[in-house]
Amino acid sequence: MATVKCTCCGESKDGLEAAPFNDDMGQEVLANTCADCWKNWLGQQVMLINEHQLLPVNPEHGAILERNLKAFLKLPTSEGEADQVGTPPA
Repeated sequence: MATVKCTCCGESKDGLEAAPFNDDMGQEVLANTCADCWKNWLGQQVMLINEHQLLPVNPEHGAILERNLKAFLKLPTSEGEADQVGTPPA
């Protein structure tokens, strides 16, 4: 496990053991996120899914989660703040 300079907490800490996704975003998370902040994101993601009845397999809901992930982890590709998530259309 490599040490990373985490964009979320700003500290140099142990990173993730592997990329959480098999795409460019997974590599970005791996390079810029410590294991502690990733764990915090997973809790935040569960809260968003439950409180706003998001279905990750729905492309619109997946996009909401992706934007919130980028904002929460302060990833370099983040384009501002997280969505004000409301109840999405069915």
